Amino acid sequence: MKTRCLGLLLVAVFVAFSLAGCGCFIQAQKGEAPPPKPPEEQKMAAAAEKQEVPVSPAPGAPAAMAVPGLNNIYFDFDRYNIRPGDAEILKKNLDWFKANSMTKVRIEGNCDERGTVEYNLALGQKRADAAKNYLTGLGVDAKMLDTISYGKERPVCTDHNEGCWAQNRRDAFVPVQ
Repeated sequence: MKTRCLGLLLVAVFVAFSLAGCGCFIQAQKGEAPPPKPPEEQKMAAAAEKQEVPVSPAPGAPAAMAVPGLNNIYFDFDRYNIRPGDAEILKKNLDWFKANSMTKVRIEGNCDERGTVEYNLALGQKRADAAKNYLTGLGVDAKMLDTISYGKERPVCTDHNEGCWAQNRRDAFVPVQ
């Protein structure tokens, strides 16, 4: 009888400990914030935050891409063809390429947030390659053009609407040192 009671007690304790963590899980699922940390833990967390070293943005991040004479081009949803208006932008960019013929440029293909990571990386690469091919057709040295796809990882707008998505479907031109 004692072993049976002990067994039931162990099962009850196991179940109690197992369910104790469920409150935080359900709380997180509802989007609720966890209770504040005790004052001692808050002081330790604040001290740890002060010791962090700020990280500079990645090269070519959207905030650092404004280069006079080089304008972005944009794409329709799920497309990588150069539209007539964007072809005109590339022709205007040609003046910059002629004036800076010894400067290597990275063409960064970008997509909006819709679609998988893999799909957007492939689409962004097709967009960058399309711009490179167009520019080489205009006479820009292909050796001076690198392409990369950032897929949906570098949005310039984070709203969830067509106007914002249209801004993110772009090729950016970044001079490389």
